[in-house]
Amino acid sequence: MPQYPDSRNVLEPNCTRCPHLAETRECISWGTGPLDSPVLVVGEAPGSGAPEADLWKGGNWTGMAYTARHSGRVIRDLMESVGYHDAYYTNAVKCFPPDVPASEASGSSSEPGSDGGKVSNREPTDEELATCRTHLVTEVEEVEPDAIVPTGKHATETLLTLDEKSLDGFTDHVLTPIDCEALSTPLLPVLHPSYQNIWIARLGYESEEYRERLREELDGLCAGG
Repeated sequence: MPQYPDSRNVLEPNCTRCPHLAETRECISWGTGPLDSPVLVVGEAPGSGAPEADLWKGGNWTGMAYTARHSGRVIRDLMESVGYHDAYYTNAVKCFPPDVPASEASGSSSEPGSDGGKVSNREPTDEELATCRTHLVTEVEEVEPDAIVPTGKHATETLLTLDEKSLDGFTDHVLTPIDCEALSTPLLPVLHPSYQNIWIARLGYESEEYRERLREELDGLCAGG
């Protein structure tokens, strides 16, 4: 079982920059991990969460990024298995973006894909990503990591937006360092946890080979390339 966080990095208590998200969230899902970590992991946004779960309820209920039964455990296990148990974890958007009206989302108790509930999370809008991006930049400036690991296409693209860049074919860039001039930090995209089991094989890796490639790339970036 991967290490579970015990603290969070609150940047703006009770943030209401996105009023429609503030109305539907249970908690703001802030970053977790050491502020001197060599690696900063970025997800897209927290899921709706599972409040009745024993521990891994999800950031919408814990207020801590990557603490869901599916995504949190999968990514934390991946990072710890390659030697980065002290990574810093956060999301591009800190609040759960529901795909149903606020009146129906209130009190949600499910996380899509793992708990079979009624309320699922949609992709954050460009406006939501832009509004929350200053939080993400602040975290990068505070942590000063040697490498940033975005999990999936959307987390990668929101970081590249800072350089006014976009991706053509995300899977072609998985585990391949990308320069991010705006942050002065290289990006190393990995597969989104929801697609990891399917796409590892499609990319021509065995699970252990995928992990070993991640380890090698991170060790190179964290050692100064």
